[in-house]
Amino acid sequence: MGRKAKILKLTSEERQALKEGYKSSGSGVFSQRCHIILLKSGNRSSKEIGEIVGVTDQAVNNWVKRYKSEGLSGLFTKPGQGRKPILDPISESLKVREVVESERQRLKNAQAILEKELGKEFSVKTLQRFLKNLGQGGSEFV
Repeated sequence: MGRKAKILKLTSEERQALKEGYKSSGSGVFSQRCHIILLKSGNRSSKEIGEIVGVTDQAVNNWVKRYKSEGLSGLFTKPGQGRKPILDPISESLKVREVVESERQRLKNAQAILEKELGKEFSVKTLQRFLKNLGQGGSEFV
């Protein structure tokens, strides 16, 4: 026999804020997290919620714990998550521009030169994205 589901009690204001976040959020991830909390407040088990939403029951428990400690703002993805960029736009943009300018017609050659000089491995596609993200100054290269 399984454990009894812990009940999450919400005020009407909290419930309304979660419903608003679930329905009109621009982020699908934030919307899913609001949905998890709303389902948990409906006296459902973490395993059941995980099956509905498509996450593990441990993930459900983690989001409930974070909501209890931080409130609605705890459901947002915090900055610094995800993979760090390979090429730094602040310190390496001048070097990248200089090499790409000299190898304007052969981006593959520019990539090889930059890999050697910067000591980093990356694809031509990464170099193209980097140049595109540099903005108006880098768009002339792509």
